[in-house]
Amino acid sequence: MHFVKTAVPALVALAVMLVATGVLWCIRIESVGPQHLVFFYLLPTAFVAVLYGSRPAMLAAIAAAVCAAFFLYEPLYSFSVARPVEAGELLCFVGLALIGAKCTADLLRPAINFQQQNRAAKD
Repeated sequence: MHFVKTAVPALVALAVMLVATGVLWCIRIESVGPQHLVFFYLLPTAFVAVLYGSRPAMLAAIAAAVCAAFFLYEPLYSFSVARPVEAGELLCFVGLALIGAKCTADLLRPAINFQQQNRAAKD
């Protein structure tokens, strides 16, 4: 039972990223030119952070970066990124998503947890 409780947030995070990747892949196929679609993964990452906390959101951010490298950047269907600017964009996204996931989860943590941490620190 404990395994199911820990696996569900990770599976939901991966499922959300797969759905987002499908939508972004369709947008990429239909349009031309530079799109910077990777930054649209920030909203689903924040959504996962709100629902399940920072660890599943960080997993979602890493999964989003892997999916973006494979489906959104040239050459398609390869983990290599052809242009250094796009590699920098992907690296910037990963940093921003990891920081955003942690901050979102911490901001939405109930105040009771902070009070418990303060009591534990004083004792």
